[in-house]
Amino acid sequence: MRSIVATLFTASICLASLGVGACSTAPRTESARADIRADAEAALSKARRADPSFGDFLSRAAGYAVFPTVGKGAVGVGGAYGRGVLYEGGRQVGYCDLSQGSLGFQLGGQAYTQIIAFETPNAVDHFKSGNFAFAAQATAVALRSGAGSNARYENNVAVFTMDEAGLMFEASVGGQKFAYQPF
Repeated sequence: MRSIVATLFTASICLASLGVGACSTAPRTESARADIRADAEAALSKARRADPSFGDFLSRAAGYAVFPTVGKGAVGVGGAYGRGVLYEGGRQVGYCDLSQGSLGFQLGGQAYTQIIAFETPNAVDHFKSGNFAFAAQATAVALRSGAGSNARYENNVAVFTMDEAGLMFEASVGGQKFAYQPF
């Protein structure tokens, strides 16, 4: 729970500073870098337990980004922020972050895990280039039993979420932007 509160706090600080500059992609301390890498592994383990077919789906992906905790909050204007780890060939290769801004009728807050799978090496390279973004609210599959075996890529990307905590009422327009930093 403390991690969720910290992520929501970080999200609000990052959103407040969007005009000034983005948050650092990699955590600042070695301890924090080790924590995010361990949290990503724990999120993957939990996802595989929730859906045994998910591991097979990821094994066929060219790469995937794991954001163990994304904090999202809004009162009219909203945003989200989360740090994660990018995997290629099943190995952790770098840090990534997700930021989202939105405007519209929305109120509340939530925290969730997001996993983005990339079907092709070109899709992974596009993500790593820093130019990857979802132009609007992307369609995400709630990860539960069977989701991995039924998942489909759209534009070489599949998005999964799990463990949503909190309450969010939203009818908004926004998108997610990503940054990447190799180890």
